[in-house]
Amino acid sequence: MQASENDWDAIYAEQLPRVYNFFRYRVGDGPLAEDLTAVTFEKAWRSRIRYRRYLGAFSTWLFSIARNVATDHFRKNHKELPLDNARFHSDPTLVEETVQRRHDFAHLLKLLSQLSARERELIAYKYGAGLNNRAIARLTHLGESNVGTILNRSVNKLRAAWEDEDER
Repeated sequence: MQASENDWDAIYAEQLPRVYNFFRYRVGDGPLAEDLTAVTFEKAWRSRIRYRRYLGAFSTWLFSIARNVATDHFRKNHKELPLDNARFHSDPTLVEETVQRRHDFAHLLKLLSQLSARERELIAYKYGAGLNNRAIARLTHLGESNVGTILNRSVNKLRAAWEDEDER
């Protein structure tokens, strides 16, 4: 099934924030996340004729492309960017709220950097891209219950580390 241009506009509008957020969790905010998002959509557009609805949801196919784009990027650059380089992007009216959000996001990124690469990737899919466990399982070739278990343990690790630091 090939997406028409009208369908593509709707798909792009719906999926753009999810794909960008996936890359935010993988490489941080800014031009690099934007560039990788653009590469993902360009590759999806060029290969849209190969998408087969009966094989899975469009978002699963699109995030397979995004995952490959991220892998290619890391392979090409031989390293991952530290999560400390990512910044929270918001435009709140209160300066105090902005400062607190940036502090909290920087704190979260520090804690995320202590997780394994697989845990960070699953968290990026779940919370950055907003994918459900079934879609994540298809993308990572893990069992759906395994994805849920890893995510649960990872979130519990993050919570415990957050609380430990708050008590200090």
